Amino acid sequence: MMKQHKILIVIPARYASTRLPGKPLVKIAGKEMIKRVAEIAESVARKHESCSYVVATDDDKIVDFCTLHHIPVTMTSETCKSGTERCWDAVQPMEYAPEFIINLQGDNPLCPPWFIDQLIDSWEKDKEAQVFTPCLHLSWEEYDRMKEAKQSTPYSGTTVLVDKFGYALAFSKMIIPAIRKEEKLRDLLDKSPVRRHIGLYAYTYDALKNYFEEEPSPYELPEGLEQMRFLHNRILVKMVEVDYRGRKSMSGVDSPEDVARAEQLIAEFGELCEER
Repeated sequence: MMKQHKILIVIPARYASTRLPGKPLVKIAGKEMIKRVAEIAESVARKHESCSYVVATDDDKIVDFCTLHHIPVTMTSETCKSGTERCWDAVQPMEYAPEFIINLQGDNPLCPPWFIDQLIDSWEKDKEAQVFTPCLHLSWEEYDRMKEAKQSTPYSGTTVLVDKFGYALAFSKMIIPAIRKEEKLRDLLDKSPVRRHIGLYAYTYDALKNYFEEEPSPYELPEGLEQMRFLHNRILVKMVEVDYRGRKSMSGVDSPEDVARAEQLIAEFGELCEER
């Protein structure tokens, strides 16, 4: 049984994948993806008091790999439909409930560890919010790239509106806010008014528990955004503004093409974590 920790990083890792079978154990630049993600979690846990991490999986192959490499691991149900659900499945049997749960997806091997640090720091300061998630305030150049990308993949990339206290007002797969008189605004504003949401979540224990008890949002299914449920039920979502510190960004690894891209970014910018 894991000893009591107030902060727990859960790494959901599902073995089955249509586009990339056995995804967590696929090697990226010579190292298995799940090992890369575990190293990110460990680097964060070392810096924060009472912080630990665990891989949450539904497959014996991943359990065996983690055990061999001394990575904390727990078995979860095969019926989990999302990383959020797998996080909750991992936490429920624990003797001591963590106060703060970070959902670090097992297919996110290039997640900057300082993003997680900032979520933890924000939680320690903000006693009102129950969910914490990062966003990137887009430069005009980054906004132009997002607009161009949405010409071919309109539902990739999520944007968020943020209030003056830093809490989310709305999320959308559309680019929000709409920008009228764009040329005039480019002259007036150093950055675009658009913030891109980064899909890394952290929850208080109660927020994660209540997620499965609250009424689904009518916008959740059409947008394909589970975080809309929090807003619909007036649960405060704190947006934590981050930056990539000069690195090129990449979200999940879902295909052989993504593996090649991740390897290219590692070759160009170096490793995120030191060897364990």
